[in-house]
Amino acid sequence: MLQRKVRVIITNDQEDIKIPTGVRMLMRRVCTAALQGEHFTAPAEVNVRFVDNETIRALNQKHREIDAVTDVLSFPLGEEGVYDVNPETGAQMLGDIVINIQRAVAQAQTYEHTLQREICFLTVHSILHLLGYDHEGGGLDMVRMREKEEAALTQVGLVRNGSYFAVEH
Repeated sequence: MLQRKVRVIITNDQEDIKIPTGVRMLMRRVCTAALQGEHFTAPAEVNVRFVDNETIRALNQKHREIDAVTDVLSFPLGEEGVYDVNPETGAQMLGDIVINIQRAVAQAQTYEHTLQREICFLTVHSILHLLGYDHEGGGLDMVRMREKEEAALTQVGLVRNGSYFAVEH
């Protein structure tokens, strides 16, 4: 299957944590892998923004009315597979992803994997949300979403370390 170009626009709106070298390329690759897994062959565009705890808390409060820090927020621009098209590029605009880099660092340590893997996990997780997946109800929907996340991560060489749970020392 021919995969059309996936444009991932990345903005770093925080200064405390250095974004690891090569992570931008990995993020683009994992977005492509996730879209391929969903047989999404049209040109696509997604915006990713790195922020801190304070910024994501404010966004969570404003858009979800939840006054809490979270790891990632997804803002889809489409519904039921229909997306706005960027008139300049012809790409379907999937939406915006906001990653809390402070939380990503903490979660990478908790789950004992690299920051690169955590950032890419949060990216693919959000891509699936932009495509309409939801895990809030748990059960089979959550399992399917996790399988799709791991398939995309494995495709780019970011294999799981064996646990989704924090390892106690």
